[in-house]
Amino acid sequence: MSLVLYGHPLASFCHKVLIALYENGTPFENRIVDLSDESSRADLFRFWPIGKMPLLRDEARDSTIPETSIIIEYLEQYYPGPVRLLPLEIDRALQVRLWDRFFDHYVQAPMQTIVSNRRRPDGTADEIEVAAAKATLATAYAMIEKQLADKQWISGDGFTMADCAAAPALFYAETLIPFTPEQPNLRAYYDRLLARPSFTRVLEEARPYFKFYPYKERLPARFRDAAG
Repeated sequence: MSLVLYGHPLASFCHKVLIALYENGTPFENRIVDLSDESSRADLFRFWPIGKMPLLRDEARDSTIPETSIIIEYLEQYYPGPVRLLPLEIDRALQVRLWDRFFDHYVQAPMQTIVSNRRRPDGTADEIEVAAAKATLATAYAMIEKQLADKQWISGDGFTMADCAAAPALFYAETLIPFTPEQPNLRAYYDRLLARPSFTRVLEEARPYFKFYPYKERLPARFRDAAG
């Protein structure tokens, strides 16, 4: 198979790329990386010494593509499918790229900051860092709520790369800072994302790994049972 995706079923950034692949039914090998296993780790690091996931390897073109947004744009260019995730019209494409970056930087990043602090030994969490991350999430939620006032998806009527970024970011972030009754647009959007077949598939594949998520007791009910 030409395309190989290196990643892990629990990783939110890996979810983002998987959604894009599943949206278009793109054939690929999903190679799970175990960083604690020397052989598995070496398989990733030989192509990308930074060691970040996900990583796409295209054997047919002898290309290695890191970074989620670049991977999705690469797929759009060389392996297009029926769902266009990046509009051709430049102003619409810029809006998609903006909201894609927004979810990565202002939802994913603070979410991961809070989770990584939870994983630290007792008494070593950086409470100032955590407070700043929570404040960023609260601000991001307010901006998303406003953006969705007249839109089905984050940048308009069509599902795009920005929604691929939004789904896993909001899935985990909501377990940390729950949406409020004053955010009906955000809640309805989140529910649409959960119902999207591509994201449903991603979450089902992640189900056996949710037991390793430090806030597993806050996951949606159907995943709490799987988390143990």
